[in-house]
Amino acid sequence: MNEKEVSCAKPIPTRIIAIDYGMARIGLAVSDEMKIISTPMVTFPAEKKAELTVAKLVATLRQHEQQNRYKIEVIVMGFPLLMSGKKGLLADEVTHFAALLKEAMDLPVITWDERLTSVQADRSLREGNFSRKKRSQKVDGVAAMIILQNYLDFRTRI
Repeated sequence: MNEKEVSCAKPIPTRIIAIDYGMARIGLAVSDEMKIISTPMVTFPAEKKAELTVAKLVATLRQHEQQNRYKIEVIVMGFPLLMSGKKGLLADEVTHFAALLKEAMDLPVITWDERLTSVQADRSLREGNFSRKKRSQKVDGVAAMIILQNYLDFRTRI
């Protein structure tokens, strides 16, 4: 490539990823390039050890980046708070997982209030007439999408 071709090269777009973390399943969502719209990506089973789940997650995200030709800008991870605003039961586990993920991917990992996202996700899937089995397979990805959409909407307000 000569100097002129380098200066005209299109920069690699960036996207934001969201994670709905659970002890059984991990739901993922991805933003569009403009960082306006959130879309569910995939749901996969969590491993017994957080380190193995992080390795599986990193491989999934890197593969998605390559296939769709983008770079991850930031990861938003649902943070379980009680309705009172206090930390929920999984808060320490999420904090530990977020730290492992940040180290493994060398990216910012932001925790984001996920109150009622699973309830919203389940309600949306019920309204879509999904069977109980289909809802259980999709609820974590839809919850991640809601977490990400809330974050994206917040970003546009500031």
